[in-house]
Amino acid sequence: MSNGLGDFLKDRRTKLDAASFGYNGSRRRTPGLRREEVAERAGVSTTWYTWLEQGRGGPPSADVLDRLADALALTDTEREHLFLLAQNRPPEVRHREAGGVSPQLQRILDAMEYSAAYIKTPEWDVVAWNRVAAAVFRDLMALPEDRRNLLRVVFDPRVRETMLHWESVATFVVATFRTETARAGVSEHARTLVDELSVSSPEFRALWRDHAVRTHGEGTKYIAHPIAGPITLEYSAFAIDGKRHLSMVVYNPATPHDKAAVQMLLETAVSIS
Repeated sequence: MSNGLGDFLKDRRTKLDAASFGYNGSRRRTPGLRREEVAERAGVSTTWYTWLEQGRGGPPSADVLDRLADALALTDTEREHLFLLAQNRPPEVRHREAGGVSPQLQRILDAMEYSAAYIKTPEWDVVAWNRVAAAVFRDLMALPEDRRNLLRVVFDPRVRETMLHWESVATFVVATFRTETARAGVSEHARTLVDELSVSSPEFRALWRDHAVRTHGEGTKYIAHPIAGPITLEYSAFAIDGKRHLSMVVYNPATPHDKAAVQMLLETAVSIS
């Protein structure tokens, strides 16, 4: 019978460079780290680790799997695979700071001619966008980087006065924020946002206490743009492979009329610049 977990551990172990871990690389009959070296790094007995590679004994705990992942210098993807092999489930989430986006990802955004698109974190911070988004969502994109947060924008009293269907938008945003931050590992930034908005916005506080959850998915957004007038956009959200803490949201004009409105905004932005 195949021993997937043991085979994976052995494969990762034998592909490591012993010298980079401070071990003498000479006089080794086999490549990589020895079993006893991995066991020592993971804080387990050599006998037990040997059994694990041989497919003997029960499944290791999450704590031991995390120590093995560190001992073998596994990537996040390899760590997830280790948990799936050992426990048939992914590991508990570890929050990762968003950072920036790659030039390739930015070029994908920029290639969209009439579709507004941005990339956001689970806390709904917008970290990248294209020129269409800058024209359609100009007030959001014009904010300073540390304030370019969709949650804060939605619960700004000035925005509420001008936003179409504010109640449904606010309900959607809070429920999705709860789901995405829980999935990514609740960060200190998320806790700060909840505390801040719970104090400043009774509406947010009530929605947060409701404990509703939902995914972003697809839908329709209605905008009352100060220059172009009403615009209807169809949106879809996409996970970014290898960047689980980031997602891309793309807004397509729903009708030829809406496309013309977006085109006008782009031409206006060019003439102003």
